[in-house]
This record gives sequence, C-alpha cells and structure tokens, in this order.
Amino acid sequence: MADQDTKFSFRDLAVGARFFFSLPRFLRARLTPERATAMFERRLQNREENFLRLAARGIFSRPGNPYHVLLRNAGCRYGDLADLVRKDGLETALSALFRAGVFLTSEEYKGRREVRRGTLRLAVSSEELHNPLSRYHIPVRSSGSRGAGTPIMIGLDFIAECAVSCYLTFLARDGGNWVKADWEIPGGGALFRLLKYSRFGRPPERWFSHIDPSSSGLHPRYAWSVRWLRWAGFLAGVALPNIQHVSVENPFPVVRWMAEVLARGQTPFLLTFASSAVRAAGAACESGIDLRGAKFMLGGEAVTRAKLQAVARSGAEGIPRYGAIETGPVGYGCLNPDFPDEVHLNSDLHALIQPGPEGERLGIPPEALFLTSLSPHAPFLFLNVCLGDQGVRETRECGCPIETMGLKTHLHMIRSFEKLTGAGMNYLDVDIIRILEEDLPRRFGGGPTDYQLVEEEGERGEPIMRLLVHPRLGALDEAAVKRTFLETAGSGSSLKIMMGQVWKETDILRIERRPPLAARSGKILHLVAKPPDVS
Repeated sequence: MADQDTKFSFRDLAVGARFFFSLPRFLRARLTPERATAMFERRLQNREENFLRLAARGIFSRPGNPYHVLLRNAGCRYGDLADLVRKDGLETALSALFRAGVFLTSEEYKGRREVRRGTLRLAVSSEELHNPLSRYHIPVRSSGSRGAGTPIMIGLDFIAECAVSCYLTFLARDGGNWVKADWEIPGGGALFRLLKYSRFGRPPERWFSHIDPSSSGLHPRYAWSVRWLRWAGFLAGVALPNIQHVSVENPFPVVRWMAEVLARGQTPFLLTFASSAVRAAGAACESGIDLRGAKFMLGGEAVTRAKLQAVARSGAEGIPRYGAIETGPVGYGCLNPDFPDEVHLNSDLHALIQPGPEGERLGIPPEALFLTSLSPHAPFLFLNVCLGDQGVRETRECGCPIETMGLKTHLHMIRSFEKLTGAGMNYLDVDIIRILEEDLPRRFGGGPTDYQLVEEEGERGEPIMRLLVHPRLGALDEAAVKRTFLETAGSGSSLKIMMGQVWKETDILRIERRPPLAARSGKILHLVAKPPDVS
C-alpha cells in the first residue's frame, strides 16, 4: 500500500481549493509605505489589548484548552489576567504567569513530555495549540531537525500581517525595489515567503528549490502548489515565478541569477539557509563572480561570524533573521549590530520573556526564549512557549532605522539549548558550532560548511561519530584533525573533559573525506543523527 503521505486526501483538496480561491484577492491587496507604517504602529500601540482579546477568545472561552487548565491551576481568571497586564505591563505579567507554572517547554509543547505542575498532570499535543481564531490556507510541517516535524496550518491573513514588518525592514535598508528570490524546499514555508514578498515592491522574480518538487516519494501537493500559485497569480494579474531545482552542491544557477540582476543595475535579494548562502558565496568566489551589492537573508540555522565572513568574501551582505515556521518571523537583523546574529524583536507580533534563575530549578537555561502570540491570525496560540532556543536579550539604543520604528528589544547569540547526544555523552550544539565553524577552519582551512558530525550505529550497535571533512580542502593530516577536535571538545568544564576522555577511550571518532550531508530541507546541520538499521 502506498504511503498515505504521498496521496491526496479530501482535506488536502479542501485546503487547496480554499487557498486557490482566496489567493487572487490576497495578491491584489498591495502594501504602500504609508499603509504599512499605520498598520505597524497600531499593532505596537495596542499590543496589550491585542493579547487580552486573544486570551479571552482563544483561551478563556475554551475550558479544555491546555493554557486554560494551567491558568486555572495557577488560580488566574480572565479578570485577574487583565488587571495584571494593565497594571504591570505585558512582559511583567507574563513573567508572573511563568513563575506560577503557566508555560510550556519545547518537550511539553511537542508532546514528548507530560506537563507536571505540582499535582497537575497534563498531556499536550501541538495540535491542541492551533489558533482557533485563524483561517487556514497552507499546510506546513516544521523541519523536525531533531525529531518528527510539527503539522502547521498557516492562513493568508497571518502572512499579510508578517509582510508589514518585513516590508518596513526592507525600507529601513532602502530595499523597497530589491529583486527578490527564495531558495529552500518547495513546501509551505517557501509559499509563505513568496506570498509575503508579493505584498510589496515587485513580486519575487525567481523561486529556487533544494529539491525537485516532482521527485518520487513526495506528496503531490508540493508539485500542485506550484501550479496553484502561478494560476492564482495569473487571475490576480501578478506574475509569480515557476520553481527551479538548484541543489546545494551546485549553486551556480543561483549565483548566475544574482550576477545578472547586478548587471542590470539592480539589487538581488535571496532568502535561504545560512549554509546555502555560504555555498553560493563560495561558488561565486571560486568562479570569479563578483556579488558586490547582493543581499542574502539568512535563516534556519545559527548565523555566526564565520558564515557572515564567508558571504562577505563574495562581496554580498548577509542579513540575519530569526524565526520559526510555528511563529513566523521573530526578528530581523539590526543595521548597527554588535553581534553577528543580532536582530530586533518583532514586538508587534510577539512578546518574549526569559526565566532567569528560576529556569535553573526547572532544568531550563536562564536565557531560554519563551514566546507569546499577539496576532489573532497566528497559526498557533502561544502563551509562554519555548521552542528550544536560548539567546541574549537586551534593550539598547543602536541608532538604526529599525529602532526608530519602536523595536528596541535586541536578541543575539541565538542557539538551540536542546542537548545533542554523541555516544551517550550530552553536549550543547553551541560548543559544536564553535569547533566546526571556527576552531577546525582556523587550523586546517575551509569554512563553516566544510565540517560536519554524523552520529550512527555500527554493525554491532556500537556508537560511531564520523567527522566529515570536505575533500576540496586538499591533503590534510587526518590524525591531527581528529586530535584537534577531541582536545578542543574535551577542554573546559569537567563534563567536557569527561566527554573528551570517553571519546578518546572508545575511539568512536572517525575522519571521512566527503562533503557534509544536506538535510532534506537543504540545511547543512552541524550534527546529523542517523537512525539504526532495523530492517
């Protein structure tokens, strides 16, 4: 029997029909600078009332909602919440709710761990947190880089909301007339970006994909969504691009397009994964193509100094972006950053708190990021939900145009804090990022996407960690590479020293000269965990 995920269902057809018939009207409603500014300022000024309205309609009117259960357990009724928000402010109120147990960790939100608050026991699934106030048009699934992806439904109203702050950040960079393109996978996330960019300036000119949407084994909606998008664009009088398969290993079609746009005297803008931008920039350097003036918006992975430097060597600029498919864009890059991945929090759509010392008691990093939805059209209704990321939050005067919009909260050093396991030893991926992107390239050459760890099981079930080193780096002393990795990973805290010793004694680290593996999404993750062969 064919896999159910490769066939159409009546639900797929219903969602597709709703998407197709709603899209022309969406595409005709274009943003102007004046309209976008007015909408943004109104959201920013009314964020507390927007939150309370969302809580009243989406939480307190639904007794079975997990947040309602948590709030009731904390003794908080709607009147209590409203008084707290209006008296102390939104973020202070959310922090008080966190201390009272009203929050969800990433493990709880994804249904991997039971919610336990005192005597309360509660099983939660991500589907229960879908926003009941939102109309849905696009089915999406999160990438699931470290587990099963989360099913998500996104509405055109939410895309329109996200387009407002996106457009204003473009204008802050004098990018209202940039020639836009997207390079990722042909799913709902790419549709989200293409439609968002279609709301302002010229429609996207190109649509590149890491994989072919007509590949065998993929759900037919990936190929049909391309046709639906273009047909609906035709009905709206908006020319939307066809999709073009461009692999990570051969990024030259992307590079050539950017060079062609530059030759026309225009500015190419490409949203893609950070590692994909590094590959494209490297290909441009190798072929002698000057990308001076081109713009890459980097998302999906940690944006580090090494990645930005690799992009800059081609002449292009890398702009950090932080977000998730569950939340939409959370922050866009600061124009006067102190840190490589520094972004301004989109405070019109999100509220953010951190647990501080209280988190340590709960096994959560003090700098974990807990998000709350402020949009009535958000795909999920979040109330102090963590997606597994941590970062440094600060309010400072940077003097950039985004600050003048009223977005004064900055985030940087944004990383996942979920532990990765290698041969039974746990470590944070922030440590692996530093070794693979900085320490090894500094010693042996190459860049951020030339090294990767692959965890797998051997024939006898023994753990094996393969350190992939790209062959293009030429002849290397593999023993020195191995020794450097183990010494660097095993230095510092007692836990790291112990980890290094275990890896040395078990001799699980193997060096292999082959290109790092790209995930199905096109991302080049720092660590890839291969499941054991159970056939």
